[in-house]
Amino acid sequence: MTDAIRAERKGGVYAITLNRPEAGNAVSDSMIVQLGDHLEAVDSTVRVITIEGAGSDFCVGREPPPPDAPRKQMEALELRRAHDIVFRAYGLVRHARVPVVAVVRGRALGFGFALAAVADITIAADSATFQIPEFAHNIMPTMVMSALIDRVPLKALMHRVYTAEAFGAEEALRIGAISAVKPASQLDNALKSLLEQLLAAPTPALLAVKEFARNAQAIDINKAVEYARALHAVINTSSEMRRGSKIEGMD
Repeated sequence: MTDAIRAERKGGVYAITLNRPEAGNAVSDSMIVQLGDHLEAVDSTVRVITIEGAGSDFCVGREPPPPDAPRKQMEALELRRAHDIVFRAYGLVRHARVPVVAVVRGRALGFGFALAAVADITIAADSATFQIPEFAHNIMPTMVMSALIDRVPLKALMHRVYTAEAFGAEEALRIGAISAVKPASQLDNALKSLLEQLLAAPTPALLAVKEFARNAQAIDINKAVEYARALHAVINTSSEMRRGSKIEGMD
């Protein structure tokens, strides 16, 4: 399954593609590890990371075990270690030093919904659908919730978790799980335009916005304001900001 996740450089963009279109880009444990490895491999010359799904779906969630697979009762510590691959993937997106852009077509369910929502910017087709289906299958979805807890208001999150209902892109936008909704036919152009804007920004500003967004929510409001003041003074007076930044190619 070495090609189940593709990663390629396109100028300043590091493009990750979930590549199992025949299975709705359902992810196995080995794919989740590979996703994390790709995210860890991003070097300092990358300025934007993108995550997409091949084919008609973004990601329908984690691949279920085969029905005839032996069921092993795992101890709590063993189970926690097995699930750490998921938390690692979410964390690497959340803590990436550069902006992460997710592009959602079709279904984004469970792990797929969480991966899309934890990205910094998420553009979805107007035909996209989202769901946290775990509760309907007697699974407590706290892994998914951990990715959404600072993205979606608590009441909206609890409703989506408990009902396990599927919902559309406009509703996902309303609750803050995604950033923008575009007609499916315009999604590629919307991504291209966004990447051009991000790549045109001076690198220090691009990184500082992500740094502040990543860290400020976890600290007291007064400290967050002081943090913003310090970043503002340092970045905006730098020689790199005065020089600006040349757009890097995306081909």
